[in-house]
Amino acid sequence: MIKVAVIDDYQNAFQQIVEIEKYKNKFDFKVFNQPFTDEKEAKVELENFEALFIMRERTPISKDLIESLPNLKYIMTSGMRNNAIDLVTAKKKNIIVCGTEINSNPAAEITWALILGLYRNMKQEIDNMFQGYWQTTIGLELKGKMLGLIGLGKIGTQVANVAKAFGMEVCAWSENLNLSHANEIGVLPMSKEDLLKNSDIISIHIVLGERYKNLITKKELGMMKKTAFLINTSRGPIINENDLIEALKDEVIAGAGLDVFQKEPLPQDHKLRFLSNALLLPHIGYVTAENYTKFYLQMIENLEGCLKNKPLRQIS
Repeated sequence: MIKVAVIDDYQNAFQQIVEIEKYKNKFDFKVFNQPFTDEKEAKVELENFEALFIMRERTPISKDLIESLPNLKYIMTSGMRNNAIDLVTAKKKNIIVCGTEINSNPAAEITWALILGLYRNMKQEIDNMFQGYWQTTIGLELKGKMLGLIGLGKIGTQVANVAKAFGMEVCAWSENLNLSHANEIGVLPMSKEDLLKNSDIISIHIVLGERYKNLITKKELGMMKKTAFLINTSRGPIINENDLIEALKDEVIAGAGLDVFQKEPLPQDHKLRFLSNALLLPHIGYVTAENYTKFYLQMIENLEGCLKNKPLRQIS
């Protein structure tokens, strides 16, 4: 029987989705609902497992961690890309890494939740309703505003289409922007500088890599309109977090809507938590019943394939 650790299952979803009894003769599952406090704890807790089911970019599956797990043979991750896995070390240790499909639409949907939340002061109004107050703020309209997209891939395109339905103007920039695609969907290509200066809302939809780390710093924030909002549902390190905190404190920009952070889970005493013009979500862009069902059922399919020497969705 294969010992499988299901780690970082914050919502205890695995046992709600998977009929564990159905696999009792094949797999011995142990679910970890809380994040490990550090790598030392992870090494101790995971020492005896042959397979890991992991959520993308939660616990880092580092070189040291992999080398400390003598029985590890299989890593199953949500999504087909996970920068938190040391694939080089996994390959050296002959550990098979497989991924899953992932729905992109939830990330686009959560982007609009953040935009609407900021534009209509929803956090303040919801809080005030519970305290007995009525209509305490004045919101803004989206129609006629300029949405600037940093990245116009699958998610960026979905966000652009919704913006068009709201009657917004849409512009986009990235280092590899597909100009013909932008033209097809009615999105105006711009330089990064012009996008920063002209947009009322800027939303980030690029894949984190070295070229995009610290893409938004004090300099870029200073180029934005004082009335502009910044949205990030991509990856935390794309924005320099310290620079953003200072810009929000000094009201260099109107506010920010964030679903991703430099360090996750976000520490309880983190400065972002205490800024009234920051609307924060705990990285739930991909956290839907549909995605989780796809993740966990495909992880099991992958592992069954590995045991038959026919790995599915293999990454490494």
